[in-house]
Amino acid sequence: MFDPLYILVLLALLAVVVVLTIGLLGFMTGGEFNRKYANKLMRLRIVMQAVAVVLILIFIALRGGS
Repeated sequence: MFDPLYILVLLALLAVVVVLTIGLLGFMTGGEFNRKYANKLMRLRIVMQAVAVVLILIFIALRGGS
């Protein structure tokens, strides 16, 4: 599967995992980093998830059933 849209979906999912991991690690350690970036990372994760869901829906619509 070297479909460019498939690769784009995988990259979007990877970006969500990276942002989520950074947010969780910041939350677990606490401190200044968490106070400064917790809300920004949460908003970024939500945006990344929305983009990933839209890309998945586009992928299914274009490639679904075949």
